[in-house]
Amino acid sequence: MNHRTRSDAHSPARTHHTGASLLGVYLNDHLAGATGGAERARHMTRSHRGTDLAAAMEPISDEITEDRAILIEIMERLDIPVRHYKIYAGRVAERAGRLKSNGRLVRRSPLSPLLELEALRVGVEGKAAVWQTLRDLADDEDRIDPDLLDSLLERARRQQGALEELRRRQIGPALRTA
Repeated sequence: MNHRTRSDAHSPARTHHTGASLLGVYLNDHLAGATGGAERARHMTRSHRGTDLAAAMEPISDEITEDRAILIEIMERLDIPVRHYKIYAGRVAERAGRLKSNGRLVRRSPLSPLLELEALRVGVEGKAAVWQTLRDLADDEDRIDPDLLDSLLERARRQQGALEELRRRQIGPALRTA
């Protein structure tokens, strides 16, 4: 017979284990999003090759891919296993997003870059949130480098600004009638 008291269920050891487990879920969910974001950014760069948009997207795409790798490194330092099924889910979700209804069946719509940039902007906002969460945890966790997270937060803010500028440039071509 189990006679645990309510206070036993919330003991520090149990809370720490649950917190670490929940952090694993949280970071793996963000890794799935980072995977989709990195795929989307690479796809945009490839599909607009030879344009100003591709030239502007290439360094952002490289940084988004690098940020994903850094998230994996942080997870490794925290002994959080990567859940590969979530990575696959992120890839599948990104590819499914390419099938969206954009008013064109065979070729890309002028609306596609606008929608893709908005999706990336939201993804970078989510990435900034995970960096901020980890930065907040860094005060109590010596395996997390607060200086690295400060620089990642700054980079995410810069990426948000660049994506917003690119997004605004796409409004006219996508939505204004000639």
